[in-house]
Amino acid sequence: MYGRDVAEIHDDLNTSRGKDYRAETQYITGVIRGRQPGARSLLDVGCGAGGHLEHFAEVLDHVEGLELSEDMLAAARTKLPDVPLHQGDMRAFDLGRRFDAVVSLFGSIGHTWNDDELRETLECFARHLADGGVVVVEPWWFLEKFIDGYIGGDVVKTEKRTIARVSHTVRSGPDTSNMEVHFMVADAQNGVRSFAETYKHKLFTRAQYESAFVAAGFDVEYIEDVQGGRGIFVGVMGKERS
Repeated sequence: MYGRDVAEIHDDLNTSRGKDYRAETQYITGVIRGRQPGARSLLDVGCGAGGHLEHFAEVLDHVEGLELSEDMLAAARTKLPDVPLHQGDMRAFDLGRRFDAVVSLFGSIGHTWNDDELRETLECFARHLADGGVVVVEPWWFLEKFIDGYIGGDVVKTEKRTIARVSHTVRSGPDTSNMEVHFMVADAQNGVRSFAETYKHKLFTRAQYESAFVAAGFDVEYIEDVQGGRGIFVGVMGKERS
């Protein structure tokens, strides 16, 4: 769960580390409209602080977001006061409407914990899709590509603050990753503060993802080497949808 301290700096930090939310949004919108040219509405599941959603709102007629962390939602609401933002769990939610597209980015799907939860999450996405709708999912790292003991580190200066971030990610058990992240933040108002968070993800194989998409009723393809190297799964509802 992402807390208040991380929510406050999340998008600022990632933009300064080189993440281009606008370009990613434009690319994903193109992927969606390549399969559903008339797409006008979108749900962002695991929308975080709204980094992608604010750009989806510029190119689509109607967007909404779903996020488990209330602190992340509070950060998103400051950017998107007119966008419906819902607190909820991706594994089981019901917004009472359907969208032309559902996206889940930043590896959020890795917070499902077994094959059944993964399939049930994708089935939940499918129930929120209009006929011909498209789902785009950025997976967490595949089990077969995971680098055990990976260390990351950045120091960035933004308009408001200087942020240092270091991380250490290890394999925990046969198919789980444990990422410990430490932050140090300095700004004129608060001085210097530090905090840490730990994130656990399931290490599914590519084949497990593809099987879950098929079981949920999708025709699925995987596009490699996008979204920072994790790629994306693109699913379109199969003809036998009930």
